[in-house]
Order: sequence, then structure tokens, then C-alpha cells
Amino acid sequence: MEWDEDEPIAIPIDGVLDLHTFQPREVKALLADYLAACQEAGILEVRVIHGKGRGELRRLVEATLGRLPLVASFRLAEGEQGGWGATIVTLRAGSASEV
Repeated sequence: MEWDEDEPIAIPIDGVLDLHTFQPREVKALLADYLAACQEAGILEVRVIHGKGRGELRRLVEATLGRLPLVASFRLAEGEQGGWGATIVTLRAGSASEV
């Protein structure tokens, strides 16, 4: 069976988003949609795994988070949560349509 890259990928809404398998051009929309789905599910703390690398993906994630009204705050993860390879996002209570 051949994989169709235009076909949507199901991502579990569990409060952890690993961006390693996504292209940078997909990150802004994916992050906004995932965080809105978490908020709707009542998950208000989300760990976004972007990896350490050169920091480009982390900077893209931070820039995107800074523009999303449903984001209350964000910070680099503690060591046991992935350190500077992950960002912890705190979402505002309520639904994305209320923000």
C-alpha cells in the first residue's frame, strides 16, 4: 500500500506533540490546530517536542505560540521533560472560539 502525503494523519490528542516527523512549513497550522484540540479536550498543559538541533524549529514554535490567543504562557521544559528540546505550553481555560 502506497502512502498518500495529501492524506490527513491522525494525531492523538494527549497533550504531547512531537514535531520530528513534520516539515517546518506544516508547523504553524499543525500547532494551532493541535493546541485548539487540546483546549477543547480540557488539556491545558501541552508538551511540544521540537528537538535541540540548531534551534530553528524551537524559534518557529515560540514565534507561533506568541501569536496564538489561546496560549496563556510557554517555557522551555525542565530536564526530565526534554530540556531545551521541548516547550511546555499553558493554554487558557475555555474553548478556542471564546478566546
